[in-house]
Amino acid sequence: MKADLHVHSHYSDGSDSVEEVMKQAKANGVTHLSFVDHDTVDGLPEIIMLGEKNGMEVIPGIEISAYDFKRERKVHVLGFHYRPEAVHIQAVCQPILNRRQQHSLWQIEQINTVGYELDAEAILETAWPSKTVYKQHIMSHLTKADYSSQAYKALYKRLFKHEGVASGDIEYLDAFTAVEAIVADGGIAVVAHPGQLDSYDIIPELVEAGLGGVERNHPDHTDEDYQKVEALAKRYNLVMTGGTDYHGSFGAVVEVGSCTSPSLRSRVQELR
Repeated sequence: MKADLHVHSHYSDGSDSVEEVMKQAKANGVTHLSFVDHDTVDGLPEIIMLGEKNGMEVIPGIEISAYDFKRERKVHVLGFHYRPEAVHIQAVCQPILNRRQQHSLWQIEQINTVGYELDAEAILETAWPSKTVYKQHIMSHLTKADYSSQAYKALYKRLFKHEGVASGDIEYLDAFTAVEAIVADGGIAVVAHPGQLDSYDIIPELVEAGLGGVERNHPDHTDEDYQKVEALAKRYNLVMTGGTDYHGSFGAVVEVGSCTSPSLRSRVQELR
């Protein structure tokens, strides 16, 4: 078995369809896959259908955009194997999607004030089936440069970071609420890539709210991150997961299945 438990599709900020991601996964020998699109479960019916069609085990997933208000930093919370209706998850995520959509439309307006001619309706159309516009969708209408290129990074930084005309961010969900919603829907809550966002300090506190795991394997993690995750997992009896954080052309160059979940057999069983 080979599991990639962290991929994204065009239901949020990934460039590829579910079918395209699944095709690549199958070609790379992946047997278990979890789409963790940001703050939405809209793609789940198609994911389940295509998983059955391709003979691949799919684990319902989501990545919730959360926040550690005590330390004033972002925390991404993965949810796995929740009930398909995901009533609690959808209830807490919809306001995030609404705020992100309004912020993105504001960003488009701001970018146009400095000489660009972005068409909001055209961006909404190309973002579909994501019902929410992300910065990646806006950038695709601004440049054909590759995501990893210096030209792309420079333009992104100039517009969206620091004093950029479209800088700023939305209010995210409290990390404790994210964990509680996932658990209420029968799922397993996992802190995503703690090394990337420096989310280690909140993990012991989230355990009390029902946190069940922490992501060990991620392209941004170092050997030091592996050691930190393993120590926390052992101390608090947490499952360890892993995946590529694949976003297609909207993210870093990575092959689906090139970063997988550790201790595969036991971990997949625990997630089921």
